Amino acid sequence: MLLITGGAGFIGANFVHHWLGANDEPVRVLDALTYAGNLESLAALRDDARFGFDRVDICDGEAIAALLRRHRPRALLHFAAESHVDRSIHGPGDFVRTNVQGTFALLEAVRGWLGELDPAQRAAFRFLHVSTDEVYGSLQPHEPAFREDTPYAPNSPYAASKAASDHLVRAWHHTYGVPVLTTNCSNNYGPYQFPEKLIPLMIHHALAGKALPVYGDGCNVRDWLYVDDHCRAIARVLEAGRPGRTYNVGGRNEVRNIDVVHTVCDLLDELRPRAAGGSYRQQIAFVADRPGHDRRYAIDAARIEHELGWTPRETFASGLRRTVQWYLDNQLWVDHVASGAYREWVDLQYGSARDEVLRTGAAS
Repeated sequence: MLLITGGAGFIGANFVHHWLGANDEPVRVLDALTYAGNLESLAALRDDARFGFDRVDICDGEAIAALLRRHRPRALLHFAAESHVDRSIHGPGDFVRTNVQGTFALLEAVRGWLGELDPAQRAAFRFLHVSTDEVYGSLQPHEPAFREDTPYAPNSPYAASKAASDHLVRAWHHTYGVPVLTTNCSNNYGPYQFPEKLIPLMIHHALAGKALPVYGDGCNVRDWLYVDDHCRAIARVLEAGRPGRTYNVGGRNEVRNIDVVHTVCDLLDELRPRAAGGSYRQQIAFVADRPGHDRRYAIDAARIEHELGWTPRETFASGLRRTVQWYLDNQLWVDHVASGAYREWVDLQYGSARDEVLRTGAAS
């Protein structure tokens, strides 16, 4: 069994679908179901015997320890994180709590549980930590892409909190022998992404007839990675990655933000033309840049390509077309996310889940 933190979030939910589509091994999702955690993203798996869910906060080490003892997983995959840079600027405390304190609580719960296992079981276990390229800072146009040995230089509260969590994971391996793996990925896009991130935000606003806000001059560059390619990379690292090692995962698709927005508009012009005619490009509006906005990210994925044989399958053009079509085909999911209706149902259904986790876990 795999335990998956943040499995109701964007990348986590995609990984659950990817894993169960290719494996019989069951998964157990752990998620606090904050604003970006959405059980509707996993609704198709509700009756799958291989799927289970517990509503739990990763900062609750006691509950995590109870779940480890109950389910005895062979791996814990740590996707759970606060991840939106703009939110981190306005509310950094939530990012420190979830990304730093939460990772610490997980590591300590795992360390305590591993101490109860025999040496062979400890050696077989993996703690896979999913991180970001933003820990490396910003690149100038002429600089080479980020490698695993690029010095950390985070520039936002979000990036700093993820850098701190990376350092904790590394330290718990070297000090306590926890068998960890770390991945640092570039910008993901694809199905089930919360519509505050660039691509789904542009799709949502375009269809609603709203302005498409682009920061600054729109020339900030990101390396775009289709989420299913990322899921394949994580599965491969889990299978064959070397404990204590870091693997950068990128799509080799460096694209300016304004070009991303233009391409989204062009795809919508083709797939869902405006009722009033004209192009969705007419809705683009440049807005003041955000503080500390990194200019360019790029990932050198040579290590995972050479050591583990992974390469991305999607080009940016093919992945973006699939993404736009998914949002057009799943408008109800977007509407529920935007309205918050699903959160009211979740609170009704899972309000006392933590107490149940502790009660049954302690008895296991």
